[in-house]
Amino acid sequence: MVAAAPLDVPRLAAGDRFVLRAWDFGDLPLVREASSDDYIPLITTVPSAYSEAAGEAFVQRQWERASTGSGYPFVIVRVEDGRPLGMVGLWLRDQGEGRTSLGYWLAGSARGQGIAAEALRAVARWALDDLQIPRLQLHVEPWNVASQRTAERVGFQREGLLRSWQQVGEERRDMIMYSMLGVDLSSPAAG
Repeated sequence: MVAAAPLDVPRLAAGDRFVLRAWDFGDLPLVREASSDDYIPLITTVPSAYSEAAGEAFVQRQWERASTGSGYPFVIVRVEDGRPLGMVGLWLRDQGEGRTSLGYWLAGSARGQGIAAEALRAVARWALDDLQIPRLQLHVEPWNVASQRTAERVGFQREGLLRSWQQVGEERRDMIMYSMLGVDLSSPAAG
């Protein structure tokens, strides 16, 4: 197997209020807040018990994802005060098959403000337009209505239920599959 080329995580505007950029150690307060969330550590690599070493290891994993060519991990930052609010990632594992996956999370203090939609929209447009990826997909648990609304607001299309799709914590869980194609960018939801 040929190793993937290292990736440069670009700086992307996400609307007027947010910017997406590569992770740095100044983002440790965000990792600390995410570590205390009941759900984020179950479904991501955010440590469930925060320490400075665990937080730094998380940031270094984001750097490794880019340096090994496996994906683009972005931290979502509010322009007004530079505060990191969450993460959105574009994961390239299936890029050879013409598809990539996205994932996102926000710290509890940043939820309910449309931030995830702005970030997801920016990465989706960049992936489809600039990287020319034919198909983007993401998975959301059936109970996570807020995340479903975020995906749909951006223009992702719900495709169906994937039963027992993913290990989350100690159990296998169902996921709803969403996808976006270049044609979906012109839909009213993709705004």
